[in-house]
Amino acid sequence: MVERCDLLAFGAHPDDVEIGMGGTIAKYVRRGYRAVICDLTKAELSSNGTVDERQKEAAEAARRLGVSERLNLELPDRGLSVEEEAIHRIVAVIRRYRPQVVFAPYWEDRHPDHGQCARLVEEAVFSAGIRRYGAGELGGAHRVRSVYYYMINAFCRPHVLIDISETVHDKLSSLRAYESQFERRPGSVETPLTNNYIEMIESRERWFGQQIGAAYAEGFLTKTPIHLFDLFEGAR
Repeated sequence: MVERCDLLAFGAHPDDVEIGMGGTIAKYVRRGYRAVICDLTKAELSSNGTVDERQKEAAEAARRLGVSERLNLELPDRGLSVEEEAIHRIVAVIRRYRPQVVFAPYWEDRHPDHGQCARLVEEAVFSAGIRRYGAGELGGAHRVRSVYYYMINAFCRPHVLIDISETVHDKLSSLRAYESQFERRPGSVETPLTNNYIEMIESRERWFGQQIGAAYAEGFLTKTPIHLFDLFEGAR
């Protein structure tokens, strides 16, 4: 069944998408676009929290961003690899929602799952456009217009910056929904996420915003040239 969306964001774990592009999602949802989040795993190997708790947090985070639907492909945490079964499942999601734009984690990150997620999505985007791939099983071929990569732990020079000044509070609120990951609680262990991680992300987005004269921005990378429709658009 086809359930079209405009923006489809993939993450290796629940909270990846919010860290990298929660503000952008909230911005475009406010403008009337439909966004869907698809997590590849349930992050079952996370040091803190339980799978059930993380799923409830993910649902609440999506609600705070205005996302109407969030999926989980239940692939193995720390077991992501570029293999046909995983690509097959992602292709099915792309063809089901037929998005214009797809997002995935930046391929260079300290967490190997984030890079693997990027590679899987890249393979799936290509295969989704092949008419005979999964013919009669996965739905009709669909070519995604653009693929962008958001940063999670990485901090590098982006190719694209999106002003999120109006929705940065939605982004931060969605991150705070993940209490099990970002808060020190009785019985929890210290991880990079419990050490002022949200504050670090806020500072990163503030720095990106400064580059374009905005209060906050999110940075993205792309592997293909960007079509500049109008050299003077927004210049007056």
